[in-house]
Amino acid sequence: MSLFSLIAATLLEYFQPLFMRKHLCGWLPGYADFFRHHFNAGEYGHGKFAWLLAVLPLIFCLVWLSRWLGDSHPVFAWALNVLVLYASLGFSQFSRILDAIQRAVQGGKMGEARDLLSKWCGKSCHELDADEIVRLAVEQALLAALQHLFGVVLWFALFSLLGLGGAAGALGYCLAIGLSAGWAGKTGEDEIGAETFDRFAQLMLYLLEWLPIRLTAATFALVGNFEDTAYCWRSQAATWADREKGILLASAAGALGVRLGLPLMLDGKMLQRPELGIGGKAELSTLGNTTRLIWRTTIVWLFVLLLLALAGLLG
Repeated sequence: MSLFSLIAATLLEYFQPLFMRKHLCGWLPGYADFFRHHFNAGEYGHGKFAWLLAVLPLIFCLVWLSRWLGDSHPVFAWALNVLVLYASLGFSQFSRILDAIQRAVQGGKMGEARDLLSKWCGKSCHELDADEIVRLAVEQALLAALQHLFGVVLWFALFSLLGLGGAAGALGYCLAIGLSAGWAGKTGEDEIGAETFDRFAQLMLYLLEWLPIRLTAATFALVGNFEDTAYCWRSQAATWADREKGILLASAAGALGVRLGLPLMLDGKMLQRPELGIGGKAELSTLGNTTRLIWRTTIVWLFVLLLLALAGLLG
C-alpha cells in the first residue's frame, strides 16, 4: 500500500501540482521561529534540545496515527500517506518555473527571465546573461529536486520499510529542511565560540541528505553518461563550497554533458565558483534535458521500490 500511495502522490503532483503548498506549509517558518525564540541562547545544546522537541513529537504522533488508521482500514492509512506526500512533494511547481524561464529566454524576454530566477533563488540575478541564467536555473532545479522530490521519496520509503509509516519519514525530512532554513545564522547573544544554536539543525539536515544525494548522483550515472558522471563526482564535487551539493551538481553536469558552476554576478557581487562538468556550455535545451533527467531518475527509483515490494510479497 505504501508503494501505491507513493506512486499515486507522485502522479498527482506531476499532473496536478499543489500550487497552494506555500499556504499549507506556511506554518513551518512560524513553527521554527517559536522554538528559536524560546530556546535560542546561542549554544549547541539548546539547539539540539529544541530540534528534538520540534521534530520527534510530530513524528511519533504521525506514526501512531498511521498505525491507528491502518488498523481501522488500510485505505485510511493509504489516504494519509497520499495526503502527506502530496503536501510534501513539490518539484512540479519548480519545473514549471523552469519552463517559464525557458520560454522567457527563448522569446527574448530577458527581464522576465531574470525576475523569475531572482525570485526563485532569493538573490538578484539582473546582471546575468542568457547562458548564466540557464546555468543557474539548472542548478536551482537540481537542488529543488533533492529537497522536494528525492529526499521526500527516500525517507518515505525508508520509514515504510521499517514499518513506521512512510508519512512520518516525509514529514520528518520536511521539518528538518524548515528548521535548518529557519535557524540558519540566527544565534543568540550568549553564543560561545563556534557552538551555535543552529549547528545541530544543520548537522541533522546533512545526515538526512547524505544518502539521498549519493543515491540521486548514482542514478544520474545510470540514466545519463555514466563515465562522465563518475568522473565529475570524483574529481569536481570537492571543489564546490558545499561538498554535498557539489556531489549533486557535478554528477548532474556529467550526466547532462554540460558545464555548470563558473563565476556569476549575484546581488551585485562577483561570486567565484569552480567549473563543474566536462561538456559544452549549458544551452537553452539543457533546461528541458534537466527536467527529463530528474523524471527519469524518479522512474528508476519507483521501479526499484516496485521490485522491493514484489520481493516482499513473494518472500
